[in-house]
Amino acid sequence: MTTDRRLLLLTVVVCAACGRTTARPEGATAAFGLTENQRVRIHVSPVDVATFRPTVEVSGTVAFDGDHSTQVLAPISGPVTRILVEPGAAVTAGQPLAYVSSPDFSAAVGAYRKAQAAASNALRIAARDSALFANDALARQDLEQAQTDAASAVADRDAALDQLHAIGVDSATIEAIRQNQPIQVPQGVIRSPLPGSVVERLITPGQLLQAGQTPTFTVARLSTMWVMGNVFEHDLPDVAVGDPVDVEPSDSSRTYHGRVDYVGALVSADTRATTVRIITENPGEGLKKDMYVRLAIHSLHARRGVLVPTSAVLRDDQNLPFVFLAKSDSSFERRTVVVGSRLDDRLEIASGLAAGDHVITEGGLFLQFAQNQ
Repeated sequence: MTTDRRLLLLTVVVCAACGRTTARPEGATAAFGLTENQRVRIHVSPVDVATFRPTVEVSGTVAFDGDHSTQVLAPISGPVTRILVEPGAAVTAGQPLAYVSSPDFSAAVGAYRKAQAAASNALRIAARDSALFANDALARQDLEQAQTDAASAVADRDAALDQLHAIGVDSATIEAIRQNQPIQVPQGVIRSPLPGSVVERLITPGQLLQAGQTPTFTVARLSTMWVMGNVFEHDLPDVAVGDPVDVEPSDSSRTYHGRVDYVGALVSADTRATTVRIITENPGEGLKKDMYVRLAIHSLHARRGVLVPTSAVLRDDQNLPFVFLAKSDSSFERRTVVVGSRLDDRLEIASGLAAGDHVITEGGLFLQFAQNQ
């Protein structure tokens, strides 16, 4: 081999060696140093192990307060003759919402008239037989039969009266029936079962209703609302009934305040989350049904853990959290951590740090850039 060929081969080998780099295992941490001028940009703080009450942040959906809202079913069958209220109207318990022309109404009135007459006659006979028995003019057996007939007639009358109440007949009409007075053209009434606001009208004039089946209105009290949130199972130890909750709509117009009212007993197999119900006040009725909101559940149960400023935690290309540690030899080390709850301007570190560590709270982005060079 000539001298020129040997020199050419040596040059190729050296260039190839310069082009190779030492592979670093994925996820491994490495210490590196900075110059004095570069260190001026770095702020270091010791890791704080403290007692705190964690905050669990989840999303939720607004619903009507199930204890003070209901869908009103038609109590009687027949076509709607008149609608008395529209959505947005405030109503009281027992207030008429609509009228229905129904044979059920006429049948119930007729049944009550017959039952009332039968009860009055049976009571009169029982009173007469009691007087005859007192004068030894009637056998005891006949008296007992008259008393039994009277009790049965009274029970039938009371059942007919309950039926009138069930289909919405008002007290004035019932009193007129008792006095055997004429009443207006028979028609049924759909009444509100509770006070609140009419939030839905589900019927139209002329629509044929089926008793106990056709929904007619939805009435709800809007001063309080339910918010249904989903808490992941790893956060469940920090959520309990009675915990205060901040409810914030997506437009961040204002913050509402409530409390945890119920924590579900099941974890969804698909989402690994449990349903949590929050009751919140609704001043100004700003919360609407099916609105999406953000929830901050403030646990009342205190625990101890590692806390660092939020500025100390950075994210890598895979969105995994990490911090930079200041070492005793004046170098710096990158360490992957697991983030827990957030407390204002601090984050809980569930794993990856311990008491005695010193983290970089300012200048972390500069270190990340320097390490990647």
